[in-house]
Amino acid sequence: MLYIFDMGGVVTNSAVLDDKLSNVLGISIEEFEKICGKKTDGANKGQLESLGLFSLCSDGIIDTKEFWAEFSKRSGIAVKTDWFRWLFHPVRNEKTVAIIKALRSEGNRVVCGTNTVSAHYFNHLERGDYAIFDQTYSSCYMGVSKPDTNFWKIILEAENVTAKDAVFIDDRKDNCEAAASIGIHAIQFTTAEEVAELLGVKI
Repeated sequence: MLYIFDMGGVVTNSAVLDDKLSNVLGISIEEFEKICGKKTDGANKGQLESLGLFSLCSDGIIDTKEFWAEFSKRSGIAVKTDWFRWLFHPVRNEKTVAIIKALRSEGNRVVCGTNTVSAHYFNHLERGDYAIFDQTYSSCYMGVSKPDTNFWKIILEAENVTAKDAVFIDDRKDNCEAAASIGIHAIQFTTAEEVAELLGVKI
């Protein structure tokens, strides 16, 4: 069986950066998001100036260094520091880690399927968060983000597994619904204890 775990909100907390970004940039988070554009803007169409920077980053069209260069151009605020990297300090959920280790010890393949930007990807690498998995599938290197169903189709193709032999765990309802729409068994994460019970794993 293939198990696909999300990272933020499942293996680690979500590490919300809103207040920190607001402080270092000297603007409200609402102003920041307005400058960046809608997160749902399609990253593969239109001109860079009209697209949501979050989507561009998550899909790997630009990296976080390019994000801040474009943000600086749009806002008039000169940003030379990659704040996404230096302000990001997620905390691991050790009970979820225990589930992953237990599943792997039973001979299952367990991978990470995560929407992330390049700076956060390298943060997780430095911390060893991906080392508990057999493989990591990161949106910024896949060219597509959840809940686009192509995200899971790429993973299934790479793993040579059919949807019926895959389980996906994510804290977001929309992502779970999208995975389920192509036949993957999806579990919306609430607590590690509940997931462990559903998977028949002792932690």
